[in-house]
Amino acid sequence: MAVLSDILLAAGAIGAAVYCLVLSRRLSRFSDLEKGMGGAIAVLSVQVDDMTKALSQAQGTAKTAESELDQIAKRAEAAAKRLELLLAAMHDLPEPEKRAPSEKEASSGEAREEVQWRTRRPVGGALR
Repeated sequence: MAVLSDILLAAGAIGAAVYCLVLSRRLSRFSDLEKGMGGAIAVLSVQVDDMTKALSQAQGTAKTAESELDQIAKRAEAAAKRLELLLAAMHDLPEPEKRAPSEKEASSGEAREEVQWRTRRPVGGALR
């Protein structure tokens, strides 16, 4: 009976040793930096670092663009106010006198509208 228990104890020890050997090999393959999970973790870590840098650069660019857009919007609002004032001032101008068509215009049959020099819009007419 003692011999049988020694044989079973030895078999259990050998089985535990084989199990530890297999587990050791699997763990070394798992943590291998080139093929295993360790390599994948290392690659993902590098990608996370790169994405963090890209995110911080994008945030800086967005802040710069926001400040530039804010300045442009303020300038556009000021220009719109000036344009509104100019349009309001144009309503106070007297109506221009109509002139008689010249002989050249009358003979050609063309009725040309008078056009303002700067705006190329008809004098006294509405905006088209």
